[in-house]
Amino acid sequence: MSVDDETSRKPEWAPEDADDAFATRVVPGVAGKHDGMIAGQPAREPATGRPSRRPMTEDDYVAGVAAGDRAVLARAITLIESNAPAHFELAQAVLRRLLPRSGRAIRIGVTGVPGAGKSTLIEALGLSLVGRGHKVAVLAVDPTSSLTHGSILGDKTRMERLSREAAAFIRPSPAGGVLGGVARKTRETMLVCEAAGFDVILVETVGTGQSEITVRSMVDFFLLVLIAGAGDELQGIKKGVVEMADTIVINKADGENKARAEAARAEYNRALHYLAPITEGRHARAYTCSAVTGEGIDNLWEVITRFRELGMQTGSFEARRREQARDWLHAIIDEQLRIYFYQNPVVRGMLADVEEAVMDGDLPATAAARQLLALLDAGRAPG
Repeated sequence: MSVDDETSRKPEWAPEDADDAFATRVVPGVAGKHDGMIAGQPAREPATGRPSRRPMTEDDYVAGVAAGDRAVLARAITLIESNAPAHFELAQAVLRRLLPRSGRAIRIGVTGVPGAGKSTLIEALGLSLVGRGHKVAVLAVDPTSSLTHGSILGDKTRMERLSREAAAFIRPSPAGGVLGGVARKTRETMLVCEAAGFDVILVETVGTGQSEITVRSMVDFFLLVLIAGAGDELQGIKKGVVEMADTIVINKADGENKARAEAARAEYNRALHYLAPITEGRHARAYTCSAVTGEGIDNLWEVITRFRELGMQTGSFEARRREQARDWLHAIIDEQLRIYFYQNPVVRGMLADVEEAVMDGDLPATAAARQLLALLDAGRAPG
């Protein structure tokens, strides 16, 4: 193939005396109507448009989710997670119709220290449950970068075997900077998955810390995954997350690490004895398991099953869900008030000046906040 000298040139970094011995040439490229193949041949005109999927109606979403259509389920979750105002009303209409089909699943929150093997444990538990005839949905919340605001969303890669199961559904979502690493729409996503027929919902969160109360407020059973040999085990007792856990599991209890895992389990059980129970009539306990060998996975599910049965008998299970519904309402009110505040045109017009005054030290932050909040009443029409 030859390149037409009239439409090509030597690169700037080529030696001036290279002549024909230097074969590299620069052609105009696609933007210059050149296809990069045959000299002088213009590129094809760009397509005027691209094929797009047919917009789905409210009935389409409801019927597809109710039928267990995984493609429609994924699109429904995308609709719910969307921050576009145009999608909000449709998403809420779909949720309203799907709500009577939800509420029958067991909701399990899984959190733990980095490197504890949360994803591996969830995959092992999920495969075991699928083998028992359950339908398992995994909502894996990935960390969001505070700098780029991006997320890797690689949980399907870490749960390769589970992702191939027809009775399993894995949905990674970005944390979006939400407290506790739980995506803003995770609660609503759980309801949609339940309406699609999944009877076990596993919510994997970013990590541990005081903010994991967010996870606790949306699940029935809160599982804390730890490992032995990662420092002083009793340091974990200082974290509020331990006090909120229904069960602690020491993962990677295999090989040479098994003895250390058993020692950590015993130490945690002694410490947990002195903590107030998070669930009425039941003290949290620590167990060991190995997500690699599968040892202890079946026992973990039995612990969860017994926990649910006890909660149903005492009424604590239903009471917790009622409290969670109330907390959900208040969380949405907080979110909508924040959106309403920052989208108010009067506030937006004054915000930059008030921020500058606070940064310059001319105005206390509390007084500045009250001044901006007062603008909401000032801009409201009398009625």
